[in-house]
Amino acid sequence: MGLAPIWRLRSATGAEVIDAPPAPESVVTSVPADVLAADEIALRTAPNPRPTRPPLADAPRAPATAPRSEPARASQHPAAVATHSADPVRVARIAALEWDELEAEIRACQACRLCERRKQAVPGVGDRRADWMLVGEGPGSEEDQRGEPFVGPAGKLLDAMLSAIGLKRGEGVYIANAVKCRPPHNRTPEADEIATCLPYLARQIELVRPRLLVALGRPAAHALLDTEISIGASRGRIFHYRDTPVVVTYHPAYLLRNQADKAKAWEDLCFARRVMQGSGGEA
Repeated sequence: MGLAPIWRLRSATGAEVIDAPPAPESVVTSVPADVLAADEIALRTAPNPRPTRPPLADAPRAPATAPRSEPARASQHPAAVATHSADPVRVARIAALEWDELEAEIRACQACRLCERRKQAVPGVGDRRADWMLVGEGPGSEEDQRGEPFVGPAGKLLDAMLSAIGLKRGEGVYIANAVKCRPPHNRTPEADEIATCLPYLARQIELVRPRLLVALGRPAAHALLDTEISIGASRGRIFHYRDTPVVVTYHPAYLLRNQADKAKAWEDLCFARRVMQGSGGEA
């Protein structure tokens, strides 16, 4: 359709890998030549056949405490809030729901203040047996109108990003958010709001059983990793949500405001694809 943006890279480098030996500068891995051509990558919008992927290679887990750019405030972290405020009966009930019941529960949810101003809740969309599961922050205004995640400008960019690595929305990909209702004025979800939605996200992950989780932005990473992190310090690392590898990158809405970081997001996608192919992770 000619709508996809062009990402220009200053260098053909990958991202920092976990547990690499100390060095004066960041350790990088080269992006394969067949992935990154010269200094320019054009995002493709044409559908691509889903490749056959070998089993995901075992990768050492990330340290229990991820690098952070500022001291963690446990009392404000969603997992910490959930520990103190979660209703065990509600959590157990959600954990037993199947897809149709789960989505109906999400759409009718009134467990936090976000329900007061939403038009509709946004459960998720895509392949329910996907290898890739992408987790964003929360619905925006268009998502609130249509009931589907990532359908606004950020969604168009996300579709282009997926196309660039041979993926397509709904084919081997499931997309969800850390919170299911739009925060007022598209503000960042607060810790207690994320905590209230965590049982929904956890059940979605359990039902999908993805081979890889991609956290799009800090709120999604916080919800999945149970720790305060910096996106910049976490790129190019393999974390885990339970037994599922997690790769962290920027939210597409952030990239629309910060065009220069699209090159970094491209590196993150290449890293995620290598993880899926069994060649990502530690050197």
